[in-house]
Amino acid sequence: MLEIDELMRSLLILIAVLFAATNALAMSSDGCGAGSCVDCHSLSKTETEQLLGSMVDKVNSVEFSEVPGLWVAEVEKDKRKLPVYIDFSKQYLVSGNVIRLNNKENITSEYSARMNRVDVSKIPLADALLLGKPSARTKVIVFTDPECPYCKKLHEELKDVVRRDPEIAFLIKLYPLKMHPNAYEISRSIVCNNSMELLEISFAGKPVPPANCDTSAVDQTLALAADLGISSTPTLVLPDGLIVPGYKTAEALLTLIGVNVAQAAVQ
Repeated sequence: MLEIDELMRSLLILIAVLFAATNALAMSSDGCGAGSCVDCHSLSKTETEQLLGSMVDKVNSVEFSEVPGLWVAEVEKDKRKLPVYIDFSKQYLVSGNVIRLNNKENITSEYSARMNRVDVSKIPLADALLLGKPSARTKVIVFTDPECPYCKKLHEELKDVVRRDPEIAFLIKLYPLKMHPNAYEISRSIVCNNSMELLEISFAGKPVPPANCDTSAVDQTLALAADLGISSTPTLVLPDGLIVPGYKTAEALLTLIGVNVAQAAVQ
């Protein structure tokens, strides 16, 4: 009899746990039961500032995150904007990368890129190499290192983009990284000669003649990149100032640029 009572108690506990889990899943599927999250959850900018206190310098905005059960707040710390997540209980702060599983995209990086758009008009382009026609409607700025293997791969994709859509052109700025000891002098030589051919010679692993002029353009680009928060190559700056680091295929670039231009037209 005792064993039956224990079994019944175990079954009741199991049923209670399953019932609670079902309720939780039902609520999470619609956000807040049958209603919208906004009906029962709110978090103002002022309240966010109080919650985060001295952890941040400023809170710019708060909105519901793509991730259920979380708000995403745009905050500033040491002059940089970044996203942080706060749960609906207002007891937990989440700071770090959130990955969307269906396409492996980094949601945090997407938020951060949107928050840290740059003013394209402040990027000097007199020293940039033009890939594409000068009259192209859409121009994308590319920070590249002449000894960077991923820059070499991207360069071929950029040429493919221009072939497929002549209304897109790329303005290439030489940004040598310290990890490539010869890249600085190679960059100076390319800028002195305003030569796409020398860039492609470097990508091919062939020697580039030394700089034949006295230019400070490369040093200015190094300082500019630091101000913009760019620290790796290749890095693209789209027409609306969105910073996109890393190698992309031509197909991905065409989609990315197309979406960016379409969104800019709506705004």
